[in-house]
Amino acid sequence: MSTIHVMGAEVFYVGRRPVPERQPPVVLIHGAGGSHQLWLYQVRDLPEARTYAPDLPGHGRSQGPGRDSIAAYGDWLIAFLDAVGAERAVLVGHSMGGGIALDVALRHPGRVAGLGLVATGARMRVAPALLEQLQEDPDAAARLIAEWSYGPEAAEEMVRQGRRQLQQTPPDVLYGDFVASDAFDVRDRLSQISAPACLLFGTQDRMTPAKYAPALRDALPHAILHLVEGAGHMILVEQPQAVTRALTALLDSIEQ
Repeated sequence: MSTIHVMGAEVFYVGRRPVPERQPPVVLIHGAGGSHQLWLYQVRDLPEARTYAPDLPGHGRSQGPGRDSIAAYGDWLIAFLDAVGAERAVLVGHSMGGGIALDVALRHPGRVAGLGLVATGARMRVAPALLEQLQEDPDAAARLIAEWSYGPEAAEEMVRQGRRQLQQTPPDVLYGDFVASDAFDVRDRLSQISAPACLLFGTQDRMTPAKYAPALRDALPHAILHLVEGAGHMILVEQPQAVTRALTALLDSIEQ
C-alpha cells in the first residue's frame, strides 16, 4: 500500500512488484463509486506482473475532487502513469474504468500496450431516473445500483459490501461518475485503437448486458471476447479466477 501525489493531491494505491517482473505494468482502474479493493484478487494473482490499483480522485482513500467527464479521468490517469514512471502500461478497466482506458487509448495510444475491458462499453448510457435519484436520495440509489450489479449466484455479504462502498463514496463524486459515464460515447472511434484488447462480460450482467459485447469486440481491431457464465456486472469479484486467467492470456500475447 502506497501513496503518491498526482495533480497536487495525494493518491492511494495498492500494487505488487514481483521479481522478475514482466513489462509493461498493469494498471487496474475501478468503476463508478468504486475503489482499489475491487481489484485485490488481480493484484495478488496476475503472474509476474507489476500491478497498480489506484483509488481514483475523491474515491476510497484518495484526495482531491472527483471528475465529471471520462476525458478528465483520462487526463488524471496519464498524470498517474507519469507519477509512477510508467511510460507504457496495460490498462484494465471495469465499467467506468473501461471507459477511462478507452479514452486514454484513443488520445494517448503510445502509452497503452494493451486493454482489459471488463463489463464496460464504448457507450455507457445511464437512465435519467437513476441520475435524478443519485441527486435526490443517493443512499437509495446506491442500494438500487448494488442490487443490479451482482449476478444471482453472488453471496449476500458480497452485495452488502458493494452497497456499503457505494454509500461511502461522497454523493457528489458518485453523481459525477454516473454523469461522466452517461456522456461517454466513442463508438465511432474504436477502429482507431490498435492495442490488443481482452473483453470480459458476465452472462447475467444487468448493468452492461452481454448482448452488446460482440459489437464491441467486432469494432475493435484486435479484441478477444470472454463470456463468463453466471457472473453479473461485478465479475471481477464474483468470478475473479476467470478474470485473472483472461488477463494473463492478454499479457502473454503482448510483446515484452
